[in-house]
Amino acid sequence: MTSIAGGPTETGDASGPAKYPNRFRASGVKARHLRAHVLVVVWLGLALLAAAAQETMPVARWLSVHMFLLGGVTTAILIWSEHFAVALLHAKIPDEGWSTARLATANLAVAGLLIGVWTAAPVLTAVSAALLVAAVGAHLVLLVRLGRGALGGRLKPIVSYYRAATAALIAGAVLGWMLSGGGAGGPDRYAGLRLAHIHVTLLGWIGLPVLGTLFMLWPTVLGVRMKDRTTKVSRWVLWLTGGGLLIAAAALALGWRRPAAAGLALYVAGAALAVHLLVRTVRGTRPVSAAAAWMLATATCWLLIAVAADLAWLAARPLAEAQAAIDALLPVLLIGFVAQILIGALTYLLPVVLSSGPKDRAAVRGLLERGWLTRLVALNTGVALAALPLPGPAATTGMLLAALAGAAFLTLAVPVLVHSGRKAPPDAGTAGASRRPALWGTAAGVALTVLAVLVADSGGDTGEPAVASAAGSGAAIVNRTVEVTLASMRIRPGRIEVTEGTTLRLKVTNVDAQRHDLEVEDGPSTPMLGKGDSDTLDLGAVTEDREAWCTQAGHRAAGMTMAIVVKDTAKDGTTEHADGHDGHSTTTASGGLDLAADFSDGWQARDADLAPAPGATVHKVELHAAHTTVEVAPGMKQQMWTFGGSAPGPTLRGQVGDTFEITLVNDDTGMGHGIDFHAGALAPDKPMRTLDPGERLVYRFRAEKAGAWLYHCSTSPMLQHMGNGMYGAVIIDPPGLAKADHEYVLVSSELYLGMPGSTAQVTKMRQNTPDAWAFNGIADQYAKQPLKVKSGERARFWVIAAGPSDGIAFHVVGTVFDTVYKEGAYALKPSDAGGSQLLDLAPAQGGFVETTFPEAGHYAFVDHDMRHAEAGAHGVVEVSR
Repeated sequence: MTSIAGGPTETGDASGPAKYPNRFRASGVKARHLRAHVLVVVWLGLALLAAAAQETMPVARWLSVHMFLLGGVTTAILIWSEHFAVALLHAKIPDEGWSTARLATANLAVAGLLIGVWTAAPVLTAVSAALLVAAVGAHLVLLVRLGRGALGGRLKPIVSYYRAATAALIAGAVLGWMLSGGGAGGPDRYAGLRLAHIHVTLLGWIGLPVLGTLFMLWPTVLGVRMKDRTTKVSRWVLWLTGGGLLIAAAALALGWRRPAAAGLALYVAGAALAVHLLVRTVRGTRPVSAAAAWMLATATCWLLIAVAADLAWLAARPLAEAQAAIDALLPVLLIGFVAQILIGALTYLLPVVLSSGPKDRAAVRGLLERGWLTRLVALNTGVALAALPLPGPAATTGMLLAALAGAAFLTLAVPVLVHSGRKAPPDAGTAGASRRPALWGTAAGVALTVLAVLVADSGGDTGEPAVASAAGSGAAIVNRTVEVTLASMRIRPGRIEVTEGTTLRLKVTNVDAQRHDLEVEDGPSTPMLGKGDSDTLDLGAVTEDREAWCTQAGHRAAGMTMAIVVKDTAKDGTTEHADGHDGHSTTTASGGLDLAADFSDGWQARDADLAPAPGATVHKVELHAAHTTVEVAPGMKQQMWTFGGSAPGPTLRGQVGDTFEITLVNDDTGMGHGIDFHAGALAPDKPMRTLDPGERLVYRFRAEKAGAWLYHCSTSPMLQHMGNGMYGAVIIDPPGLAKADHEYVLVSSELYLGMPGSTAQVTKMRQNTPDAWAFNGIADQYAKQPLKVKSGERARFWVIAAGPSDGIAFHVVGTVFDTVYKEGAYALKPSDAGGSQLLDLAPAQGGFVETTFPEAGHYAFVDHDMRHAEAGAHGVVEVSR
């Protein structure tokens, strides 16, 4: 056998350094691994670029995490798990073509997933997820086949870690695909799926192979012999960590918190057992690579810290709250553990893989270890600053330190790869030169694909933009400056007309409280601008039509676009101002609803019964903002944005003078949300501000006036947030309100089908062409499951028009209302001689009507705008004797 590096012998004696097969000496293997490691470095570099762009590109944070994990780390694990499995099992080297195909397929699938999720392309996302599962499944089959008939050795059990990890990645890919569609159920259900995805990915796909490899790599890096108990302990650790992770992930996906905590406790016990053995391996001799040893040790410490904190939070908090707390651990796991373990392992292994002899190995190692102590301190200081509950500047400084440490390693690794790429393997003849185009072509392909995703807009194309002409008569001009303002989800002017060849400058100012930017098609872009911030864009000579838009997720689809149109004539001048007006397009509603169909098995209509106001004078409620999948019409399920897991959100009730204390928690991982209670009177600046994912605030107001009030999301674009379900009702009883036999609350709203925030859905919202209208968020539900009263009983119907664009004309067929209360005042009382046939409400208005049903029968209640009634805004009151 040939030596891979100094370290313990596989048989465990003290005769000298470790000896096990170095399969890189085989023809072509070194070149293939070199190409693969270029991919790793490319992914890591792009992840750093995306991380640096987080401030100006909201999508960049998600991209940086997934480029790093799905791109760089996954590629590295696929490479090394195959190599170590061959070495530890003394197996035959797999066919190079199939190995390359698996790796290429996995990278192609990752690129497809990145594009699919952030362009809201569910078909591409599903196909890419299936492609990733296929590539990883083929890798699992390979690992299983390598063990059949192989000689094996003392460290054969480590290969089982790689098999278990590969199964974890398959599960993670499936869970990630489910999450890309919004998950299912309420906030705890979504939080459980997301936590299961995070755990199987970080602790399974990455954690398991790292723990297994450390049994072999740690003593090798230290240059000492392996402990006699290593084989036995490695089996115990796999049973504890693998079994515990399986329990935890399954329980999280099902929303079972305590079993999940128990499974995670087993994982912690297994990791602690592995660390105990690794600590006992340390001796006083000088390591083969001090840099690698310290990085591996520090990374393992961060893993223990993270999983222990993870366990504590999971055991003590509901899933929706634990999700936000565990998110704070991501810098520890991603940078302190994963990035550092990857850098440490590559620091030791790259010289072994890429060098041609002892002298070359020493030179490569010397290059990779330059400034390692400074980088080690910077990276781990950065992780601590990012993870600890310190002010924002400290966290920013920490991430900057960690990023600089990672970038420093990449600047050292790239020359090593380039240098090795210029040299052919010892027995490959001129093959090295022929492989270089493939090497760089593969790397360039991945780089260009992912860079395309980095600059892609997440909202897709838009409909007709707002239009404002800044052109007029006169001679063609050469230089032109236009003042552009960003506010209220619009760009003003929405259209700029110039003559061909005009040199155009845009002076862009954000006058909105929300942050915006402006990106010009095939041109420059501003940074993300706060309120009052300005920036100037030089477009140069304009020779063809171009578009500009805000890159914040959903803003382009909401209409934040501007057209730059080349015309024959334009107004001469240097600075222009223009106001725009909305354009119109002819997109029709998608339709496709069959209100005569049946709801799914087990479906239940939302309970419309309104309970009496509680006796307490202080009402404390916690609302969680999240994505929830709801059956919004018979057989039609739709992702909604919800408060409290339902659309509309929970109905609140109290008396005049009561205090409401609402804790809003943003469990949405992809966007900000806020809340506005119409029943309160207070300055909106702080309580109605937008909360970033994971944030919470307490909103307090005193109910000074009676009425039926609306609450809704306060984050722009409000049309989208309300149109996707973020609204609810607050009932404040008028003093002396008489008792009724039945009280119902009915919140009317429009229903827009489609992916939330997509171009098609937003176009329907802007044109006010809903797919249906509904009471309490679900079309036709009370026609399927009627409200029930008895003849002679008095029924009170509280009605709130949530819109976001249409009001309601509420009518009950076959009855006359003897009481009408609208917007805080009685329009009709039972003692009055007259009666009323409907309660008419504009969007955001509320009130109630009362009636007594004279005899048994079925009484339809409708929105008397018949287009609304026939498209879902109707129900039945079933009256019995």
